Amino acid sequence: MPSSDAPAHAAVSARFWALIPCAGVGARAGGDGPKQYRPLAGQALVLHTLAAFSSVARLAGGLVVVAPDDRFFEGRELPGPQWAVVPCGGATRAASVARGLQALAGQGATPQDWVLVHDAARCLVTAAQIDALIDACAADPVGGLLAQPLADTLKTAAADRVEATLDRRGKWLAQTPQMFRIGLLSQALEHAGAQVTDESSAIEALGLQPRLVPGSAQNFKVTWPEDFVLAEAVLASRGHADTVGRFGGPRGEASSLPAKTHF
Repeated sequence: MPSSDAPAHAAVSARFWALIPCAGVGARAGGDGPKQYRPLAGQALVLHTLAAFSSVARLAGGLVVVAPDDRFFEGRELPGPQWAVVPCGGATRAASVARGLQALAGQGATPQDWVLVHDAARCLVTAAQIDALIDACAADPVGGLLAQPLADTLKTAAADRVEATLDRRGKWLAQTPQMFRIGLLSQALEHAGAQVTDESSAIEALGLQPRLVPGSAQNFKVTWPEDFVLAEAVLASRGHADTVGRFGGPRGEASSLPAKTHF
């Protein structure tokens, strides 16, 4: 079993890959169809996510993991030729990520390369936040994740009534991307099983301690219907309502970049 005090691999030889699990249905968000494809500021939500990652020059490439019957990306441009869509999504996030890691190996990724796993529905992440995670973790023996210190009072409940108030000191809200070595994460997911809800939990189950890298309150996961209004307001405040104008539309219209889709 790996230990958190193991020497770090040489960061200079490792590449960085993005993996976007995009096979969920997002039932809590309401509406028709998967939430990641619902319009937001004139574009599908997931395209804002891909726009942020397309601005990170250090990425060797990326995969979007969709459900086997998902055809959303057919005929759509991706951020560049180093990106691909793979229809290997599973019934759980863990299954989708594990299969995505296998697909990355088919793209030429090695076990010592880093993978940044990011929620498709965290569409407000910025290239600066992604770069900050890479800077903080590239030489780390374990890896880490963006997270936000808990600011609100935290309660536990029983039958819709407060059971207890928890001490919020030392508690963080996990965000994404979460960045780990491909080989280590594959091992961790196999060990932890389908019940884990994020990659850090799987790594923790091996007895390791991922690094917490301060993220942003704006990097929230669009989950509830009102979150779409908040996300659109954030995009408008940034002056980037059309964040994906250079790709994402039908081929030949929104972009001159070649698409690379695998179906």
